[in-house]
Amino acid sequence: MALKVGIVGLPNVGKSTLFNAITNSKVEAANYPFATIEPNVGVVEVPDERLDKLAKIFGSKKTIYTTIEFVDIAGLIAGASKGEGLGNAFLANIRETDAICQVVRCFDSKDITHVEGSVDPVRDAEIIELELILADEASVKKRIAKVEPKYKAGKDKVIIAEYELLKKCAQQLEDGKMLNKLDFGDEERILLKSFQLLTSKKMIYVANVAEYEVTNDNDYVKDLKKYAEQNNCEIVKISARIEEELSELEPDEKATFLADLGITQPGLEVLIQAAYKTLGLKTYFTAGPQEARGWQFKTGSTAPQCAGIIHTDFEKGFIKADVYDCQDLFLLGDEQKLKAAGKVRLEGKGYIVQDGDVCLFKFNN
Repeated sequence: MALKVGIVGLPNVGKSTLFNAITNSKVEAANYPFATIEPNVGVVEVPDERLDKLAKIFGSKKTIYTTIEFVDIAGLIAGASKGEGLGNAFLANIRETDAICQVVRCFDSKDITHVEGSVDPVRDAEIIELELILADEASVKKRIAKVEPKYKAGKDKVIIAEYELLKKCAQQLEDGKMLNKLDFGDEERILLKSFQLLTSKKMIYVANVAEYEVTNDNDYVKDLKKYAEQNNCEIVKISARIEEELSELEPDEKATFLADLGITQPGLEVLIQAAYKTLGLKTYFTAGPQEARGWQFKTGSTAPQCAGIIHTDFEKGFIKADVYDCQDLFLLGDEQKLKAAGKVRLEGKGYIVQDGDVCLFKFNN
Protein backbone atom coordinates (compact mmCIF):
# COMPACT_ATOMS: atom_id res chain seq x y z
CA MET A 1 0.00 0.00 0.00
CA ALA A 2 1.34 3.43 -0.99
CA LEU A 3 2.37 5.95 1.63
CA LYS A 4 -0.36 8.61 1.66
CA VAL A 5 0.32 12.28 2.43
CA GLY A 6 -2.31 15.04 2.69
CA ILE A 7 -1.38 18.55 1.56
CA VAL A 8 -2.94 21.43 3.52
CA GLY A 9 -2.40 25.16 3.84
CA LEU A 10 -4.02 28.55 3.48
CA PRO A 11 -5.18 29.62 -0.01
CA ASN A 12 -2.50 31.08 -2.30
CA VAL A 13 0.51 29.60 -0.47
CA GLY A 14 1.58 27.39 -3.39
CA LYS A 15 -0.17 24.13 -2.47
CA SER A 16 -1.54 23.37 -5.91
CA THR A 17 1.62 24.60 -7.66
CA LEU A 18 3.60 22.17 -5.51
CA PHE A 19 1.08 19.41 -6.16
CA ASN A 20 1.35 20.04 -9.91
CA ALA A 21 5.10 19.81 -9.71
CA ILE A 22 5.48 16.68 -7.59
CA THR A 23 2.73 14.72 -9.36
CA ASN A 24 3.37 16.25 -12.81
CA SER A 25 -0.36 16.88 -13.17
CA LYS A 26 -2.15 20.04 -14.24
CA VAL A 27 -4.68 21.23 -11.70
CA GLU A 28 -5.74 24.85 -11.40
CA ALA A 29 -3.35 26.99 -9.38
CA ALA A 30 -4.90 30.44 -9.65
CA ASN A 31 -4.23 33.63 -7.72
CA TYR A 32 -7.46 33.64 -5.76
CA PRO A 33 -8.80 31.67 -2.80
CA PHE A 34 -10.40 28.27 -3.33
CA ALA A 35 -8.97 27.57 -6.79
CA THR A 36 -8.84 23.92 -5.66
CA ILE A 37 -12.43 22.74 -5.25
CA GLU A 38 -12.41 18.96 -5.62
CA PRO A 39 -9.53 17.20 -3.85
CA ASN A 40 -6.70 16.34 -6.23
CA VAL A 41 -4.98 12.96 -5.90
CA GLY A 42 -1.68 12.00 -7.50
CA VAL A 43 0.67 9.05 -7.08
CA VAL A 44 4.41 9.51 -7.59
CA GLU A 45 7.23 7.00 -7.77
CA VAL A 46 9.97 7.29 -5.17
CA PRO A 47 13.29 7.60 -7.03
CA ASP A 48 15.92 5.18 -5.74
CA GLU A 49 19.32 4.77 -7.40
CA ARG A 50 19.85 1.50 -5.52
CA LEU A 51 16.86 -0.05 -7.27
CA ASP A 52 18.12 1.17 -10.66
CA LYS A 53 21.47 -0.53 -9.99
CA LEU A 54 19.77 -3.78 -8.93
CA ALA A 55 17.66 -3.81 -12.08
CA LYS A 56 20.79 -3.37 -14.18
CA ILE A 57 22.74 -6.13 -12.41
CA PHE A 58 19.85 -8.62 -12.71
CA GLY A 59 18.78 -7.50 -16.19
CA SER A 60 15.26 -7.10 -14.79
CA LYS A 61 12.48 -6.69 -17.34
CA LYS A 62 10.56 -4.40 -14.98
CA THR A 63 11.56 -1.94 -12.28
CA ILE A 64 8.86 -1.15 -9.72
CA TYR A 65 9.51 1.72 -7.33
CA THR A 66 7.77 2.40 -4.05
CA THR A 67 5.16 5.14 -4.29
CA ILE A 68 3.66 8.06 -2.38
CA GLU A 69 0.09 9.23 -2.89
CA PHE A 70 -0.48 12.96 -2.43
CA VAL A 71 -3.92 14.44 -1.72
CA ASP A 72 -4.35 18.19 -2.23
CA ILE A 73 -7.49 19.79 -0.78
CA ALA A 74 -8.96 23.29 -0.96
CA GLY A 75 -7.19 25.95 1.10
CA LEU A 76 -8.27 26.29 4.72
CA ILE A 77 -8.92 29.69 6.27
CA ALA A 78 -9.60 30.91 9.78
CA GLY A 79 -13.13 29.84 10.65
CA ALA A 80 -13.09 26.79 8.36
CA SER A 81 -14.36 24.59 11.20
CA LYS A 82 -17.42 26.86 11.41
CA GLY A 83 -18.13 26.62 7.71
CA GLU A 84 -16.00 29.47 6.40
CA GLY A 85 -14.45 28.83 2.98
CA LEU A 86 -14.39 25.44 1.30
CA GLY A 87 -11.44 23.57 2.79
CA ASN A 88 -13.22 22.18 5.83
CA ALA A 89 -15.67 20.31 3.61
CA PHE A 90 -12.77 18.30 2.21
CA LEU A 91 -10.92 17.47 5.43
CA ALA A 92 -12.48 14.01 5.26
CA ASN A 93 -10.32 13.37 2.20
CA ILE A 94 -7.13 13.51 4.26
CA ARG A 95 -8.33 11.61 7.33
CA GLU A 96 -6.93 8.37 5.91
CA THR A 97 -3.49 9.81 5.16
CA ASP A 98 -0.36 8.70 7.01
CA ALA A 99 1.00 12.23 7.44
CA ILE A 100 0.06 15.84 6.75
CA CYS A 101 2.25 18.14 4.71
CA GLN A 102 1.53 21.77 5.57
CA VAL A 103 2.62 24.21 2.88
CA VAL A 104 3.48 27.61 4.36
CA ARG A 105 4.20 30.72 2.34
CA CYS A 106 7.64 32.19 3.05
CA PHE A 107 7.97 34.81 0.33
CA ASP A 108 6.69 38.31 -0.42
CA SER A 109 4.84 39.13 -3.63
CA LYS A 110 2.80 42.09 -4.82
CA ASP A 111 1.14 39.88 -7.42
CA ILE A 112 -0.08 37.07 -5.14
CA THR A 113 -2.65 38.04 -2.54
CA HIS A 114 -2.55 36.66 1.00
CA VAL A 115 -5.88 35.92 2.70
CA GLU A 116 -4.59 37.35 5.98
CA GLY A 117 -3.22 40.49 4.34
CA SER A 118 0.44 39.83 5.21
CA VAL A 119 3.04 37.05 5.22
CA ASP A 120 3.60 35.48 8.65
CA PRO A 121 4.45 31.76 8.45
CA VAL A 122 4.08 30.98 12.16
CA ARG A 123 0.69 32.69 12.35
CA ASP A 124 -0.41 30.87 9.19
CA ALA A 125 0.71 27.49 10.58
CA GLU A 126 -1.16 28.18 13.82
CA ILE A 127 -4.34 29.06 11.88
CA ILE A 128 -4.23 25.74 10.02
CA GLU A 129 -3.50 23.76 13.18
CA LEU A 130 -6.31 25.44 15.10
CA GLU A 131 -8.75 24.49 12.35
CA LEU A 132 -7.53 20.88 12.47
CA ILE A 133 -7.91 20.90 16.27
CA LEU A 134 -11.46 22.27 16.05
CA ALA A 135 -12.40 19.72 13.37
CA ASP A 136 -11.05 16.89 15.55
CA GLU A 137 -12.79 18.28 18.62
CA ALA A 138 -16.14 18.13 16.82
CA SER A 139 -15.45 14.53 15.71
CA VAL A 140 -14.42 13.43 19.20
CA LYS A 141 -17.46 15.01 20.87
CA LYS A 142 -19.73 13.30 18.38
CA ARG A 143 -18.07 9.93 19.03
CA ILE A 144 -18.20 10.38 22.81
CA ALA A 145 -21.93 11.04 22.63
CA LYS A 146 -22.37 7.81 20.68
CA VAL A 147 -20.19 5.67 22.98
CA GLU A 148 -21.16 7.14 26.38
CA PRO A 149 -24.42 5.18 26.93
CA LYS A 150 -22.60 1.87 26.36
CA TYR A 151 -19.70 3.04 28.55
CA LYS A 152 -22.04 3.78 31.45
CA ALA A 153 -23.31 0.21 31.25
CA GLY A 154 -19.73 -0.78 32.14
CA LYS A 155 -19.76 -4.24 30.56
CA ASP A 156 -17.74 -3.94 27.35
CA LYS A 157 -13.97 -3.60 27.89
CA VAL A 158 -13.46 -2.38 24.32
CA ILE A 159 -16.05 0.37 24.78
CA ILE A 160 -14.49 1.38 28.12
CA ALA A 161 -11.03 1.65 26.50
CA GLU A 162 -12.47 3.64 23.59
CA TYR A 163 -14.36 6.05 25.85
CA GLU A 164 -11.36 6.69 28.11
CA LEU A 165 -9.13 7.35 25.09
CA LEU A 166 -11.71 9.70 23.61
CA LYS A 167 -11.89 11.66 26.86
CA LYS A 168 -8.08 11.88 26.92
CA CYS A 169 -8.14 13.23 23.36
CA ALA A 170 -11.00 15.63 24.14
CA GLN A 171 -9.04 17.23 26.99
CA GLN A 172 -5.96 17.73 24.82
CA LEU A 173 -8.04 19.31 22.04
CA GLU A 174 -9.94 21.53 24.47
CA ASP A 175 -6.56 22.78 25.65
CA GLY A 176 -5.87 23.81 22.06
CA LYS A 177 -3.13 21.23 21.54
CA MET A 178 -2.47 18.74 18.74
CA LEU A 179 -2.93 15.06 19.56
CA ASN A 180 0.48 14.24 18.05
CA LYS A 181 2.02 15.91 21.12
CA LEU A 182 0.42 13.39 23.48
CA ASP A 183 2.02 10.14 24.60
CA PHE A 184 -0.02 7.03 23.88
CA GLY A 185 0.47 3.38 24.78
CA ASP A 186 0.68 0.69 22.09
CA GLU A 187 -2.95 -0.36 22.48
CA GLU A 188 -4.06 3.28 22.54
CA ARG A 189 -2.19 3.99 19.29
CA ILE A 190 -3.94 1.11 17.53
CA LEU A 191 -7.33 2.37 18.69
CA LEU A 192 -6.45 5.99 17.95
CA LYS A 193 -5.63 5.13 14.35
CA SER A 194 -9.18 3.86 13.85
CA PHE A 195 -10.49 7.30 14.88
CA GLN A 196 -8.73 8.90 11.87
CA LEU A 197 -8.16 12.15 13.75
CA LEU A 198 -6.22 14.79 11.83
CA THR A 199 -4.09 16.13 14.68
CA SER A 200 -2.89 12.65 15.62
CA LYS A 201 -0.94 12.49 12.35
CA LYS A 202 2.68 13.49 11.94
CA MET A 203 3.19 16.97 10.49
CA ILE A 204 5.77 18.04 7.92
CA TYR A 205 6.18 21.75 7.17
CA VAL A 206 7.03 22.87 3.66
CA ALA A 207 8.45 26.40 3.51
CA ASN A 208 7.59 27.64 0.03
CA VAL A 209 10.15 30.26 -0.98
CA ALA A 210 10.80 32.42 -4.02
CA GLU A 211 13.11 31.07 -6.73
CA TYR A 212 15.94 33.45 -5.80
CA GLU A 213 15.85 32.44 -2.12
CA VAL A 214 16.04 28.68 -2.49
CA THR A 215 19.71 28.47 -1.43
CA ASN A 216 19.46 30.71 1.65
CA ASP A 217 17.06 31.08 4.58
CA ASN A 218 15.12 34.34 4.78
CA ASP A 219 13.60 35.52 8.07
CA TYR A 220 10.28 33.79 7.29
CA VAL A 221 12.05 30.42 6.90
CA LYS A 222 14.08 30.97 10.06
CA ASP A 223 10.88 31.66 12.05
CA LEU A 224 9.16 28.58 10.64
CA LYS A 225 12.21 26.42 11.38
CA LYS A 226 12.12 27.49 15.03
CA TYR A 227 8.41 26.72 15.17
CA ALA A 228 8.92 23.29 13.57
CA GLU A 229 11.74 22.52 16.00
CA GLN A 230 9.52 23.46 18.97
CA ASN A 231 6.91 21.06 17.66
CA ASN A 232 9.45 18.30 16.92
CA CYS A 233 8.48 18.27 13.22
CA GLU A 234 10.44 17.98 10.00
CA ILE A 235 10.69 21.06 7.76
CA VAL A 236 11.57 21.17 4.08
CA LYS A 237 12.39 24.31 2.10
CA ILE A 238 11.08 24.23 -1.47
CA SER A 239 10.42 26.67 -4.27
CA ALA A 240 7.18 25.37 -5.78
CA ARG A 241 7.89 27.37 -8.93
CA ILE A 242 11.29 25.73 -9.38
CA GLU A 243 9.76 22.30 -8.78
CA GLU A 244 7.13 23.09 -11.41
CA GLU A 245 9.84 23.99 -13.93
CA LEU A 246 11.80 20.84 -13.06
CA SER A 247 8.74 18.66 -13.66
CA GLU A 248 8.72 19.73 -17.31
CA LEU A 249 12.41 18.96 -18.00
CA GLU A 250 14.14 15.82 -19.20
CA PRO A 251 16.49 14.06 -16.68
CA ASP A 252 19.72 15.48 -18.15
CA GLU A 253 18.18 18.96 -18.34
CA LYS A 254 17.11 18.68 -14.68
CA ALA A 255 20.67 17.98 -13.58
CA THR A 256 21.97 21.05 -15.45
CA PHE A 257 19.14 23.22 -14.13
CA LEU A 258 19.78 22.17 -10.52
CA ALA A 259 23.53 22.69 -10.88
CA ASP A 260 22.96 26.21 -12.23
CA LEU A 261 20.81 26.99 -9.18
CA GLY A 262 23.31 25.48 -6.75
CA ILE A 263 20.83 22.82 -5.61
CA THR A 264 21.93 19.22 -5.05
CA GLN A 265 18.49 17.57 -4.90
CA PRO A 266 15.03 18.34 -6.26
CA GLY A 267 12.58 19.42 -3.55
CA LEU A 268 10.45 16.34 -4.18
CA GLU A 269 13.28 14.03 -3.14
CA VAL A 270 13.92 16.09 0.01
CA LEU A 271 10.20 15.98 0.84
CA ILE A 272 10.10 12.20 0.35
CA GLN A 273 13.09 11.76 2.64
CA ALA A 274 11.37 13.90 5.28
CA ALA A 275 8.19 11.82 4.97
CA TYR A 276 10.15 8.58 5.35
CA LYS A 277 12.02 9.93 8.38
CA THR A 278 8.83 11.27 9.97
CA LEU A 279 6.99 7.97 9.60
CA GLY A 280 9.99 5.73 10.32
CA LEU A 281 9.92 4.12 6.88
CA LYS A 282 12.67 2.25 5.08
CA THR A 283 13.00 0.24 1.87
CA TYR A 284 13.97 -3.36 1.19
CA PHE A 285 14.26 -4.94 -2.25
CA THR A 286 13.40 -8.07 -4.16
CA ALA A 287 15.24 -8.59 -7.44
CA GLY A 288 15.49 -11.05 -10.30
CA PRO A 289 15.32 -11.33 -14.10
CA GLN A 290 11.58 -10.60 -14.19
CA GLU A 291 11.50 -7.55 -11.92
CA ALA A 292 13.40 -5.47 -9.41
CA ARG A 293 11.12 -3.95 -6.80
CA GLY A 294 11.25 -1.73 -3.74
CA TRP A 295 9.01 -2.28 -0.71
CA GLN A 296 8.24 0.24 2.05
CA PHE A 297 8.37 -1.06 5.61
CA LYS A 298 8.30 0.32 9.13
CA THR A 299 11.60 0.53 10.99
CA GLY A 300 11.86 -2.44 13.38
CA SER A 301 9.83 -4.84 11.21
CA THR A 302 10.76 -8.51 11.30
CA ALA A 303 11.43 -10.66 8.25
CA PRO A 304 7.97 -12.33 8.42
CA GLN A 305 6.28 -8.90 8.68
CA CYS A 306 8.18 -7.64 5.65
CA ALA A 307 7.31 -10.80 3.75
CA GLY A 308 3.67 -10.11 4.59
CA ILE A 309 3.89 -6.78 2.75
CA ILE A 310 4.26 -8.78 -0.46
CA HIS A 311 1.47 -11.21 0.43
CA THR A 312 -0.16 -12.23 3.71
CA ASP A 313 0.50 -15.90 2.91
CA PHE A 314 4.25 -15.14 2.91
CA GLU A 315 4.03 -14.03 6.55
CA LYS A 316 1.83 -16.92 7.65
CA GLY A 317 4.04 -19.57 6.04
CA PHE A 318 7.40 -17.86 6.61
CA ILE A 319 10.33 -20.25 7.12
CA LYS A 320 13.59 -18.40 6.38
CA ALA A 321 14.96 -15.63 4.18
CA ASP A 322 18.15 -15.23 2.19
CA VAL A 323 19.30 -11.67 2.92
CA TYR A 324 22.18 -9.44 1.86
CA ASP A 325 22.97 -5.73 1.79
CA CYS A 326 22.54 -4.21 -1.68
CA GLN A 327 25.77 -2.24 -1.20
CA ASP A 328 27.71 -5.50 -0.92
CA LEU A 329 26.23 -6.57 -4.26
CA PHE A 330 27.23 -3.28 -5.87
CA LEU A 331 30.76 -3.73 -4.55
CA LEU A 332 31.21 -7.39 -5.62
CA GLY A 333 29.11 -7.36 -8.80
CA ASP A 334 26.92 -10.50 -8.62
CA GLU A 335 25.25 -12.96 -6.24
CA GLN A 336 27.79 -15.74 -6.86
CA LYS A 337 30.60 -13.56 -5.57
CA LEU A 338 28.41 -12.51 -2.64
CA LYS A 339 27.86 -16.13 -1.65
CA ALA A 340 31.54 -16.92 -2.06
CA ALA A 341 32.38 -14.00 0.23
CA GLY A 342 29.85 -15.21 2.82
CA LYS A 343 27.74 -12.07 2.44
CA VAL A 344 24.42 -13.89 1.91
CA ARG A 345 22.83 -14.70 5.27
CA LEU A 346 20.04 -17.15 6.11
CA GLU A 347 17.79 -15.26 8.54
CA GLY A 348 14.90 -16.51 10.68
CA LYS A 349 11.66 -15.11 12.10
CA GLY A 350 13.39 -12.82 14.58
CA TYR A 351 15.52 -10.97 12.04
CA ILE A 352 14.94 -7.19 11.91
CA VAL A 353 15.04 -6.12 8.27
CA GLN A 354 17.39 -3.22 7.46
CA ASP A 355 17.15 -0.44 4.91
CA GLY A 356 18.74 -1.61 1.66
CA ASP A 357 18.37 -5.34 2.35
CA VAL A 358 17.72 -7.58 -0.64
CA CYS A 359 15.47 -10.45 0.46
CA LEU A 360 14.43 -13.81 -0.93
CA PHE A 361 11.69 -15.19 1.31
CA LYS A 362 11.12 -18.94 1.78
CA PHE A 363 7.68 -20.03 2.95
CA ASN A 364 5.21 -22.88 3.09
CA ASN A 365 2.16 -22.69 0.81
